[in-house]
Amino acid sequence: MENLQAIKQRFGIIGNDIHLNRALEKAVRVAPTDISVLVTGESGVGKENIPKIIHSLSHRKHAKYIAVNCGAIPEGTIDSELFGHEKGSFTGATQDRKGYFEVADGGTIFLDEVGELPLTTQVRLLRVLENGEFIKVGSSKVIKTNVRIVAATNVNMQSAIQKERFREDLYYRLSTVEIQLPPLRERNEDIHLLFRKFAADFAQKYRMPSIRLDENAVKTLLNYRFPGNIRQLKNLAEQISVIEEERTVSVIKLQQYLPNNNGNLPAIIGGKKENDFSTERDIMYKILFDMRNDINDLKKLTLDLMKSENPEEVQAENHHLIEKIYGQKEEIEHNIEVLNITENTSEEKNYDFIETIQEDESLSLQDKEIEMIRKSLEKNSNKRKLAAKELGISERTLYRKIKQYDL
Repeated sequence: MENLQAIKQRFGIIGNDIHLNRALEKAVRVAPTDISVLVTGESGVGKENIPKIIHSLSHRKHAKYIAVNCGAIPEGTIDSELFGHEKGSFTGATQDRKGYFEVADGGTIFLDEVGELPLTTQVRLLRVLENGEFIKVGSSKVIKTNVRIVAATNVNMQSAIQKERFREDLYYRLSTVEIQLPPLRERNEDIHLLFRKFAADFAQKYRMPSIRLDENAVKTLLNYRFPGNIRQLKNLAEQISVIEEERTVSVIKLQQYLPNNNGNLPAIIGGKKENDFSTERDIMYKILFDMRNDINDLKKLTLDLMKSENPEEVQAENHHLIEKIYGQKEEIEHNIEVLNITENTSEEKNYDFIETIQEDESLSLQDKEIEMIRKSLEKNSNKRKLAAKELGISERTLYRKIKQYDL
């Protein structure tokens, strides 16, 4: 068995953090077995290296290794991609197609972003893990496969299970062994080491002298939280290498490349932000409910004024309601105009008048959601990835909503 330092050199892994070393040790230990492995950690920490290590050190190393990004495949086609389909099983299926599980028979499949799998696909995957069997889309024939599954996710799986977005039984089948990679901010001693490695690589790539940080710039780099982890650090090194003429980078220059958003703020207690726009939707619900309550209060006040022969008395009795609707009391005394409405003796006509207000009250959350999606797509020139990022949802969720609303 290769030692840890040889593994790092072979796969280009930099760092001596104790948690990183522990994760690599676990990968090396489970590699000779066929145990399913779940790799967890934030986006950008390098989760894709673990399944490569496991495959290369296993008895399957001469068979196929296939990496599948589950979050990048549309929900309507992911079953066909993973398990294949029969000719004529759906529109566009002009011939038989083998899925990844059939192609990788005897090898290893890496399911990245497994937390994004639809529930129907999760059921199929569970059967593969339990029996090594699957059925192609549009077929009734059971196919056997012998694959090693390594999955990865940046989703909080316990939270996803509680919200019924991920099957609990599938989670326990996937996570026979769970390997967690630490975020870059917890690998403080490795940050400058990684930066120097990336700077040297880009210096060689672009044929220019390597950049270096002065003492104060190094301190700033170590204190930054790097929400994008190693991927963000690598992009930072590349930007500075290409743009800056001076090869020694000061703290002032470095700060120009570090985003201010949540840069040095403490982590949010109570879990990370969900990959959807539930928070914005809750705010919109509250606004719409408040508007509805205000409209109902205004209807009641209007009806009382219509029925009363003494508008001043109604105003005095409902002063709290008037203040709630129109704001401060001082503004009410100057801005409210009491209208003298001719009394209508017909109860039926009064009822019709109230019904008209009720119809005007109609507010559609679906229309608001469609409007938000349409505006975001127009703003981002119909680029779904940018629109999804702006809306705070995954690209797959946006794709589903575009199909649902026929946008």
